[in-house]
Amino acid sequence: MEKYEEESLAVGFPLPGASSADLRGRQSVRATFKLSAKTISAITIVATHLGIKQKSLFDHLAEDIKSLSSIARAINYSVLQSKDRIQKTYVISRRSLSFLDKISKDFDAPRDALVEYSIQRLMPLISSEKEKHEKRKIIFGELLHHLKEGKKILRKSIHLLGQEDPVVEQVAEAMTVCGNTCRNIESFIERGKIIEEFFP
Repeated sequence: MEKYEEESLAVGFPLPGASSADLRGRQSVRATFKLSAKTISAITIVATHLGIKQKSLFDHLAEDIKSLSSIARAINYSVLQSKDRIQKTYVISRRSLSFLDKISKDFDAPRDALVEYSIQRLMPLISSEKEKHEKRKIIFGELLHHLKEGKKILRKSIHLLGQEDPVVEQVAEAMTVCGNTCRNIESFIERGKIIEEFFP
C-alpha cells in the first residue's frame, strides 16, 4: 500500500511552470515620481476609500499597455510643466516599472507624465464615489432615526410584556443587530471622509 501511494505521488498532476523572469516581475520595488498634489491625493483616496492597495492600483494602470501608449501620444507637456510637482515614492511591481520605462522610452514621454495622466483616468470614479458617499450619509442618518425609534418600541415592549417575554427578546435582538450595523456603517463613512474635500 505504501509503495502504491509513493508511486501515485510521483505520477501526480504537473505543477504550472514559472520562469525566473515571471517571478522577478512580481517582486516589489520602490519608484519615485514627481506628481501634482491632486494626483497624489487621488491615489490616497482610491487606496483608502475603496480599499485598493496602492501597489495593486499602480500595477493595474501600468500594465494596461494600450492605454499607456495612448496617453504617451496625447500628453500635453505645457500643462504638465505648469503644475507644481511633489516627489513621492511608491511600492510597485518590477514588471509595472519596466512597462512604464518601456513606454517612456518608446514614445519619448516622461515617466512622471505617464503616471500623472494614468491617475487622471480615476477622476470619474472618484467623483462617482463622492456622490455615493453623500448618499450613504443620508441613509445612515435615516438608519439612526430607525434605531432610535426601535429603542422606544423596545422600552415600551418591556413595560407592557416584561423583560423575559419572547417578543421582547426578538425586538431586543433586532435592535442589537441594527446597532451593530449602524456602527459598521459609521466606521465606513468615517473612512470615506477623505473624499469630501477632493475636487477632481
